[in-house]
Amino acid sequence: MSTTSLTAGRVTTSTSPEGIATISFFHPSHNSLPSALLTQLANTITAVGQSADTKVIILKSEGEKTFCAGASFDELMAIENEAQGLEFFSGFAKVINACRTCPKIIIGRVQGKAIGGGVGVAASTDYCFATTQAAVKLSELVVGIGPFVVGPAVERKIGVSAYSQLALDAAEFRSAEWAKERGLYAEVLNTAEELDAAVQAFANKLAAYNPEALTELKQVCWQGTDKWDTLLVERAAISGRLVLSDFTRTSIRRFKSK
Repeated sequence: MSTTSLTAGRVTTSTSPEGIATISFFHPSHNSLPSALLTQLANTITAVGQSADTKVIILKSEGEKTFCAGASFDELMAIENEAQGLEFFSGFAKVINACRTCPKIIIGRVQGKAIGGGVGVAASTDYCFATTQAAVKLSELVVGIGPFVVGPAVERKIGVSAYSQLALDAAEFRSAEWAKERGLYAEVLNTAEELDAAVQAFANKLAAYNPEALTELKQVCWQGTDKWDTLLVERAAISGRLVLSDFTRTSIRRFKSK
């Protein structure tokens, strides 16, 4: 296991005079998310969302080809017991719940592929823009686990049928257009430049609206998810148990060696 890969990465924030806050995350391994980075991202979303200076949030990652590759395989291989497994997968639960409970509208900017937990992060934003390169894949079943933690967020956006297709056909990407047709993405742009222009224009619109109305509308849109604080942790426990199986250990090793 590489200790460096588990401690690498960063979360950065900036806020414009208009109240548009940008939260950006980065990890050198295709923007994968080890536990420390997941916790930092969740805490940042919560803090920025509670700030009186924030009117709207843009959530993005750095780089070009991959928005987020999901879980850190180095850390998955290092899990030795169910408690560690629960702690790791609860990291994604923290990020999803931070987005859900944030009182400010979160605009997603997805410039490249979203895999596993990355699809869950995109689905947890309130309005998501993407490029044509932003294909999606829930690859968890391939390595012996399942998209249990991100499942509620993805299913909420695209429905049970499309979620089942993604979850079961775990080795294949679905195109950004497929994701748009099913409601994960609101708009798909051809280039990163067009993506940034669209995100900025929409953020400017939202920043000019009544902030109290936006907060109330967000609560309405997320109605019925109050139990996610416990539900997502229960789902994390399933993944935390499965990751210890011989099947999953072998699958992750094989996947990493490709």
